[in-house]
Amino acid sequence: MSGSGKSTALRAFEDMGYYCVDNLPIALLPDFLSLTENSTEIPTRVALVMDVREKGFLDQYGSIFSQVKNQGFHLEVLFLDASDNVLVQRFSQTRRKHPLQQKGDIIKAISEERKRLRGLREFADNYIDTSNRNVHQLRQIVLDMYSFRQDLTRPLIHVISFGFKYGVPADASLVLDVRFLPNPYFVPELRSFSGLDERVYDFVHHKEQTRAFLKHLESMFSFLIPQYRAEGKVYLVVGIGCTGGRHRSVAIARWLGEMFTRKGEEVIVTHRDLDREG
Repeated sequence: MSGSGKSTALRAFEDMGYYCVDNLPIALLPDFLSLTENSTEIPTRVALVMDVREKGFLDQYGSIFSQVKNQGFHLEVLFLDASDNVLVQRFSQTRRKHPLQQKGDIIKAISEERKRLRGLREFADNYIDTSNRNVHQLRQIVLDMYSFRQDLTRPLIHVISFGFKYGVPADASLVLDVRFLPNPYFVPELRSFSGLDERVYDFVHHKEQTRAFLKHLESMFSFLIPQYRAEGKVYLVVGIGCTGGRHRSVAIARWLGEMFTRKGEEVIVTHRDLDREG
């Protein structure tokens, strides 16, 4: 979506050494990738921005992406999105014109773009909702997702802790509600700390219901991850939510990250609402 952070994402890829191109015509993609195979000037990892600015993109991306995959290239589609209200605010702040905007009707332009991109959104391998993320957070997510990937055939697991009071992450594939666990917020000596603090972590994990829950959780993911891998899923977002996103969700997300690492999975852990107040 226009205004969702494509320029920020592209700069993050540039920082990782990817060869980056903004608005490459979709018809040129197969020839461009063929050139990368025989060129010492172009790195083997490439990041391309494609969107509604290119008239032929929406009509051709399905067939051309399939052609590229059949040629043996590993292709991942990362779709960036944000809520309508956030997109309106961003265009207002930057005073930029939406590429589909006519006669000042920004809401209509965003709605039309969302309609046109619906099929691509469903086609995409990865999805990031940037509504509640600033440019620095988006950059870090892109770096985390792509900088250290060792095995592109295995799903990258992104564990996000969050607070339900601030909304569920729109890009979560699975959401787990841990508000049933004892809440350190109501323990005066723990309230000001987060789940990153060992005292809070121990308080949460030493409870009988937490130990039982984690045992079931490990069993569930031991079953699910091979199924996702067999299905070809390349990116799995697991949201762990509590009330405010500072104590229980952070502690459980930490444990999940350690568990996935122990099992040899590629995993990143982020805490969306850790720095919020109240």
